[in-house]
Amino acid sequence: MTSQEAMTETRLAAPEGAVYEGVQTRLLDGELVNFIVTMRGARGPDDVTAYAECAAAQYAVIRGFGFARQLRTTVDENNGRWTGDAVYTISPALPRGTRTIDAEVVTAACNENGIPTV
Repeated sequence: MTSQEAMTETRLAAPEGAVYEGVQTRLLDGELVNFIVTMRGARGPDDVTAYAECAAAQYAVIRGFGFARQLRTTVDENNGRWTGDAVYTISPALPRGTRTIDAEVVTAACNENGIPTV
């Protein structure tokens, strides 16, 4: 296991008792995709960001792309309901930048850790 895979699996550990309420996906332009995720039982913003990352990873795989890059994610909490608004680019080759993910590796980690994908 690479260090990236180990970091991904640690970051993607689902919180006990979390309720994942769904993902809305909007194609903004070609390879630019917006994900709105909602959940309850998050420990904090990182859990919501992980949910959005899982959605982005699976979406990239479904579309035949191997990678995604996070452009931005905002998280809000209201009465125990967490919402994440994330924008990712998807691409067939490893994109430039520091917030890139290998879609197949992340999707597998999400499945292993009980975090839903698209």
